[in-house]
Amino acid sequence: MSTLEKIHHRPSTLPSKQTAALTEKPKRGLKYTLGATVGVLGLGLYLIIWYWSLEPKMFDVSEEAVRRADVQDAKKLPIGYVYSNALAEVAETLLNKPGGFIFNDIFPGTLMDNMPSWEYGALVMMRDAASALRNHFARAQSQSKENLDLSKAEPLFYFDNDSWILPTTEGEYQLGIKHLKNYMRDLKDPGSTKAHFYARSDNLIQYLDVVIKRLGSLSYRLSASSIQKHQYDLEGNLLTVKTPWLDVDDVFYEARGATWALLHLFRAIEVDFQKTLQGKAALATVRRIIHEFEDSQASVLSPVILNGGGFGIFANYSLTMANYITRANAATLDLRDLLIRG
Repeated sequence: MSTLEKIHHRPSTLPSKQTAALTEKPKRGLKYTLGATVGVLGLGLYLIIWYWSLEPKMFDVSEEAVRRADVQDAKKLPIGYVYSNALAEVAETLLNKPGGFIFNDIFPGTLMDNMPSWEYGALVMMRDAASALRNHFARAQSQSKENLDLSKAEPLFYFDNDSWILPTTEGEYQLGIKHLKNYMRDLKDPGSTKAHFYARSDNLIQYLDVVIKRLGSLSYRLSASSIQKHQYDLEGNLLTVKTPWLDVDDVFYEARGATWALLHLFRAIEVDFQKTLQGKAALATVRRIIHEFEDSQASVLSPVILNGGGFGIFANYSLTMANYITRANAATLDLRDLLIRG
């Protein structure tokens, strides 16, 4: 073979390199595209979780009651309307806040724990308030007939709070709100004899007994999130209790949700039980309770719940919240004593 033929037949490495480069480019492009897609989806999911984790704002119970009743002045509202409406507003907030009711969500609710814990704390207080309205505030005495709408609303609020399939938790709670609004409609109607609200001290005392136990439990659990708590069983054996560190933020946000709901319910009690409280010289005590609940709703500046020990450099959020709740509980005990002795 001649030299010219050898040159023409000599295998060249250039085409193979170019082919490899052309093959590699689509692979790299696919990797970059997948990486960018995963990054965008991750950022989007993070923003959704962040937005859904925003705690609902506080509201004015009297203004909301006036708006719902469509009257010009809160003085025109019947006794008990502000309390009933505050209860309805708390329930509607759980359903209509950003993300709706998250506790029973499959996704992304499974990736969240702070807001579901907040919802559970508010839900427990909402259930207690609904029971108090049905069994005490709306009944003249133990032998009196209970209100039909409230007898339907209360068990609906106790429906399983993690049911995502039919019947859904949201659907049952919404039906309970509907019955509660029916009671409020009859309460507002001067010609109706179906709905009543008795703002007596003995009725309020029975509700306060429940609140005292709830606050005491929350205070104990918050304290156990930071330090070991000691208690004795029925046989006198010493038990040591400490909240696991993975549950510390759950207990904190449960307390946040509970105090948020109680804040609005006690504001409503201040309005509807005003004459009773004034007669017992207890109005200032109620306002002290409300003030402690307001302080418990201060903004959380840290992205995580800090539980520093002793006098360390980190704040202790659990003990701070426990402090507010303990003072509110002590004031609630004082309020109950005033109502009993007054």
